[in-house]
Amino acid sequence: MTKILSEKIVREAPKVLLHDHLDGGLRPETIIELSQAVGYQLPAPDPESLGKWFRDQADSGSLEKYLETFAQTVAVMQTKEALIRVAKEAVIDVAEDGVVYVEFRYAPELHQERGLRLEEIVEAVLTGLKNGEAEAANRGKKITARLLVTAMRTAARSAEIAELAVRFRDEGVVGFDIAGAEAGFPPTRHMDAFEYLRKENTQYTIHAGEAFGLPSIWEAIQWCGADRLGHGVRIVDDITEVNGEPELGRLAAYVRNKRIPLEMCPSSNVQTGAAPSIEKHPIGMLRKLGFRVTVNTDNRLMSGTSMTKEFMLLNQAFGYDLKDMQWFTINAMKSAFLPFDERLSIINDQIKPGYARLMDEVAHSLT
Repeated sequence: MTKILSEKIVREAPKVLLHDHLDGGLRPETIIELSQAVGYQLPAPDPESLGKWFRDQADSGSLEKYLETFAQTVAVMQTKEALIRVAKEAVIDVAEDGVVYVEFRYAPELHQERGLRLEEIVEAVLTGLKNGEAEAANRGKKITARLLVTAMRTAARSAEIAELAVRFRDEGVVGFDIAGAEAGFPPTRHMDAFEYLRKENTQYTIHAGEAFGLPSIWEAIQWCGADRLGHGVRIVDDITEVNGEPELGRLAAYVRNKRIPLEMCPSSNVQTGAAPSIEKHPIGMLRKLGFRVTVNTDNRLMSGTSMTKEFMLLNQAFGYDLKDMQWFTINAMKSAFLPFDERLSIINDQIKPGYARLMDEVAHSLT
């Protein structure tokens, strides 16, 4: 029988978040206030109905329709003040959810409608992250927040964005990402950016294997040299059952053997049709097979989710307990684009002691 963890315990558990879009996690109240400041018309008038609108629109089973909701959030993130506020609130929100390390990602090229330069956009978001860390600390929540700059795979500015990643890598930007519709826009269109990043010893992740299958994953790894895979859900297409046992194809075996991290986002994967349900999400099989799987939120607003909710869903679907949560969390921390000594410090000083305390608390409650 599955032991259902309490929400309090799951929220208190230290968590690591590698895949969270800054423009997919705004507070509905903030969207309304920012829209009023710039005269932007929203599809719903109050926070509750606006939050529901985002969830309903995203719950379509189509990645393309899911991505359309971002027009609303990006529209109100076109000033320095808005970017600083959104970044600060994002840090505070995930810190309150028990996250001790987070990498937010966003596309600077989408925030230039009011004339901001790319450098100004990155500087504003970095300021917001620092402000958020300070406010979280004031609330007794220690969190380290870093940034990934994202290029849109449907555009042709990836080289520019890659240069931003290198320029700001000592100020809080820890890596690079490409995102957007996969079908028809292979990552190999951006080879110049990846070659530049490798030359500059800069890490990067690539959205692959979400809406498109194995060719997307293969290109991301073997042509583009991705350090991590954004989602990577369709890697299960290379795993078959032979005499009742799973058999890995060449690509799946390579991903597992090389310990390539998979940034999985259960609720979002169900919304976009990458997985049929939480109960049938590939994360269950991949966990058993020992892939380096991590748990993430993707877009907290669109999915109406949090790291606590994601782990609660996995607890209910697969029976994952605190030991499993710790396994996923250490996987994520090992896979972070933070320097090795800083990763090790967070594991030893925050993650392991945090889980040890909670496991002891649960054990005492059963006696």
